[in-house]
Amino acid sequence: MTRRELAHWGRQPVQVVVGLVFPVMLLLMFGYLIGGGREIEGAYVDYLVPGMLALTMAFGLESTMLAVTQDLNKGVVDRFRSMPMASSAVLVGRSVADMLQSAVGLIVMTGVGYAIGWRWHDGTASFLGALGLLLLFRFAMLWLGIQLAMVAGRPEMVQTVQILVWPIGFLSNAFATPESMPGWLGSVVEWNPMSATATAVRDLFGSPGGAGGSWAAEHAGTLAVLWPLVLLALFFPLAVRRFGRLSR
Repeated sequence: MTRRELAHWGRQPVQVVVGLVFPVMLLLMFGYLIGGGREIEGAYVDYLVPGMLALTMAFGLESTMLAVTQDLNKGVVDRFRSMPMASSAVLVGRSVADMLQSAVGLIVMTGVGYAIGWRWHDGTASFLGALGLLLLFRFAMLWLGIQLAMVAGRPEMVQTVQILVWPIGFLSNAFATPESMPGWLGSVVEWNPMSATATAVRDLFGSPGGAGGSWAAEHAGTLAVLWPLVLLALFFPLAVRRFGRLSR
């Protein structure tokens, strides 16, 4: 099933390229426009790049959601059901392919970040640990996206459902510190799952803005592991169960 998804990408390379270019455009826009306006471009790039890496892991689920809904609506699931395979293999195969694309996206984003002046300041182990947290967050968000896709049911509804994911990304500390926000909003931002991942990644990279005075900021590493595990425990069985019911 993973090879099937990779073959689709080989026939539709433009879709893959667009998925890689969009977060790069966001990084450059915020890095040069907002960072330059604050007159702390260098420091802001060190703060921004880890946040953008976390944001990239939350966005870009449209291709996975579209693939799931198209399989459901074109009768492909009925064909797979006649084969000697687990019903969950369709979703798991798709998730593995998505994770491969996400890993490539991380490589591209870190390369662009390095090119515009971002550096990580700790060793290789911390760097790999940060990438592991980012991919764990992506895996959790992926299953949330799969569940939302099956709730939508039709490809034309995916864009509407995808909008629900955007608040998770922008109500976070990807672009600004919670301390610069109104008190109530800063508290919401600090407990955002994506903020926990971004803060933990900044800590591992040795970037500024990783630490704060709140409990959530001081225990970001723990939350960066717990939040994805909670999301997976909730949405993985829900998605597999719903998919099994839809394929009957």
